Amino acid sequence: MTRTFAVPAADPSTAVAHFLARLRFETDVADVHHDLTAAVPDLVVVDSRGDAAWAQGHLPGAVHLPTDLIAGRAAGAVPTGARVVTYCWGPGCDGATRAALEFARLGYPVKEMRGGYEYWVREGLPVVTATGVTRRPVDDLTAPRTAVACDC
Repeated sequence: MTRTFAVPAADPSTAVAHFLARLRFETDVADVHHDLTAAVPDLVVVDSRGDAAWAQGHLPGAVHLPTDLIAGRAAGAVPTGARVVTYCWGPGCDGATRAALEFARLGYPVKEMRGGYEYWVREGLPVVTATGVTRRPVDDLTAPRTAVACDC
């Protein structure tokens, strides 16, 4: 007996709707890196972690706006009409989800970056620390050692 399809797969039209819906709400580290590098207009990446986490390292160009402060400070930190991507620590944390919810409540188009800061670092992408911009070696369980992304 198969475990993979013990519950049958959805019909293709239902699957299309499901996967398209996921892509409307989420993006990944490689796509965010691509868009930041390309200087895509009106894209604002928001780090929703606290002060200690921000100081430990954050994405270049990110705006620091902890989740609890979004409702009161978003208008002053993120231009109206900007497209927002939120991130927090990683896949084990709901902080980016809560932050995305706050931005959606404020009327911003928003997506959550899956993998968060953890996968950004593990994929060998640049981070800003008190000593400047740095990169860690690529974790070959998250990306090829010779490339920035998995080319998927």
